[in-house]
Amino acid sequence: MKLFLDTADVAVIKDMVPTGMVDGVTTNPSLIAKSGRNIAEVIAEICALVEGPISAEAVSLDFETMVKEGDKLAAIAPNVVVKLPLTWDGLRACRVFTDKGIKTNVTLCFSAAQALLAAKAGATFVSPFVGRLEDNGADGIGLLEEIRVLYDVHGFETQILAASLRNVGHVAAAAVAGSDAATFGADTFKALVNHPLTDKGLDAFVSDWAKTGQSIL
Repeated sequence: MKLFLDTADVAVIKDMVPTGMVDGVTTNPSLIAKSGRNIAEVIAEICALVEGPISAEAVSLDFETMVKEGDKLAAIAPNVVVKLPLTWDGLRACRVFTDKGIKTNVTLCFSAAQALLAAKAGATFVSPFVGRLEDNGADGIGLLEEIRVLYDVHGFETQILAASLRNVGHVAAAAVAGSDAATFGADTFKALVNHPLTDKGLDAFVSDWAKTGQSIL
């Protein structure tokens, strides 16, 4: 499963890239607004840091303007993925970009039926929102499982990009559910390596080694 950082903070990305685990980055209008920077400049800088797919979202709601915005975003760098909302206009725009050979990420997916439409529109990625579904009493991980079955049964090539993941448990569950990729914040990214038994075991190893008086170097 590919691991994407969900951020528009270039400093955060620079901090995480050396891990070798960052396969891509997702942004959205809220994250761009939080950065306080020009969207084109931010996306260009991120694309230079990470070779993988970088999602940049069109903000208009009508088909014609979405296509214009998407064309402009796609021209920033070859690894830009145009992010579009799961609406009829967004799906129409998705088909246009697919026919042009431009990668897309259809976002704000909350049902298997919506995921079916995204795949039919030729989306490169579909982003089901796990955490937001659970906030509303629904089964977010269950949706990932449904979409996995749906895509496998019908041979769709659209990749499942699990989004709105709030914790380490969400990330692990998304992987088990068969997601092709998952996107989440840097805090969750860093927490993936943590386990109290790992810390306890390492302390024991270090203590025992010190007693030998040896050095490997």
